[in-house]
Amino acid sequence: MSATAAIDSTPAAQEPRDDKYPPQIPFIIGNEACERFSYYGMRSILTVFMVQTLAMAASDSKAIYHLFVSACYLTPLLGAFISDRLWGKYKTILYLSLGYCVGHGILATGESKTILYAGLFFIAMGAGGIKPCVSAYVGDQFTAKNKHLVKNVFDLFYWSINFGSFFSTMLIPWVYAKYGSSLAFGIPGILMALALFIFWLGREKYHNVPPTRETGSAGFMPVVLSAWRNRANRKEGEGFFKPALKDYSPADVDGAEAAAAIFRVFAAVSIFWALFDQHGSSWVLQAKQMELNVWGWQLEASQISALNPLMVMGLIPVFSYGIYPAIEKFGFQMTPLRRMSGGMVIAATSFAAAALIQIPLDHGTKISAAWQVIPYLLLTMSEIMVSITGLEFAYTQAPRSMKSTIMSFWFLTVFAGNLITAYVSEINVFEGAAFFWFFAALMAVVSVIFIWEAGRYKVRDYYEK
Repeated sequence: MSATAAIDSTPAAQEPRDDKYPPQIPFIIGNEACERFSYYGMRSILTVFMVQTLAMAASDSKAIYHLFVSACYLTPLLGAFISDRLWGKYKTILYLSLGYCVGHGILATGESKTILYAGLFFIAMGAGGIKPCVSAYVGDQFTAKNKHLVKNVFDLFYWSINFGSFFSTMLIPWVYAKYGSSLAFGIPGILMALALFIFWLGREKYHNVPPTRETGSAGFMPVVLSAWRNRANRKEGEGFFKPALKDYSPADVDGAEAAAAIFRVFAAVSIFWALFDQHGSSWVLQAKQMELNVWGWQLEASQISALNPLMVMGLIPVFSYGIYPAIEKFGFQMTPLRRMSGGMVIAATSFAAAALIQIPLDHGTKISAAWQVIPYLLLTMSEIMVSITGLEFAYTQAPRSMKSTIMSFWFLTVFAGNLITAYVSEINVFEGAAFFWFFAALMAVVSVIFIWEAGRYKVRDYYEK
């Protein structure tokens, strides 16, 4: 295999299969479960903390919430650059996780806007910085021999995310309501420290791909800049990147072309995230208007969000071993892009369901929070089809020198989506059911665009030898 890529049709992909998972995988999965507990636990009370404790307006709280989430998905660009070009994934994860712990510690020290913003800054740098590295690091432990296990390990990786998310979303709002913000923010900090320790324990077992400064491979931006500088040499019919061959190898240029092609496909996914992450903001505020005594259980509005990770853990095996194989028996192959297309359509229906729930609430009728099960089920189905598949797709389409970079492109769609939601919340044009109808319609239109763009994409597969 070349230093940058191995495609399915190459001899490397024909080697005997290895059906064993690498022994270092449990350390990465354990780290991810604890880290996601810390992140989602903190996030589950963030909107309520701003409204109730800091007395901020609901519209401002929603806007700040989504600006913070969007920041957590912009900083992956920085983490990817440091990882791919300078430190490698292991050191990047280790060092940035220390700052992540500091952020949690700051939030636990008091109740003011200054403390809030300082804590969120460090968490955004840490959570976002390690995000593309951890998900790519999982894939780095596999080779062309056991690449058939990659889909399963990303399912397991995502299951661990939701395992941590479920328990934190159930526990932390209860702790906040009973004991206050210091303990509620402190517990996630302890779990983040545990995540770092688990990751460190596996240090002798990891397969580490060296950063490009050690291998001589080019990153994405150097090739882009070279193509722009030499654009006068581009011949008619040639793509944007061809002039970069003057400075870089064909493998480096091919990798940059692959990254750009993925980014075009991913651009439409931003709207999916504009919808999805509202289960931590607008859906929580909707739940606060509803009857929270459900079947004898008195719930906090923030706890309803626990439906999402609980459903994810239950539905991942249903989709992997039931729905997808059943559809393929009819001769329709469920490729990653087809799964993502279907998921985006279903996401639009989840917000249509939320809008229908909001209509009686807008007229002063208080209905049971149990009705939110319907939009949560639809949103979770769409998440499994879009988010899990997107992680797998981003990794397999990325050349060796750009794994974290392309993962950061995937997370950049989350940044853009939350920025859109923050803007819509801040301008406050849509209220009540109209707010949900707007996003349902937007998602339906963008789904059509995504399906069209996906149909034009040329699939590639890159694995370590």
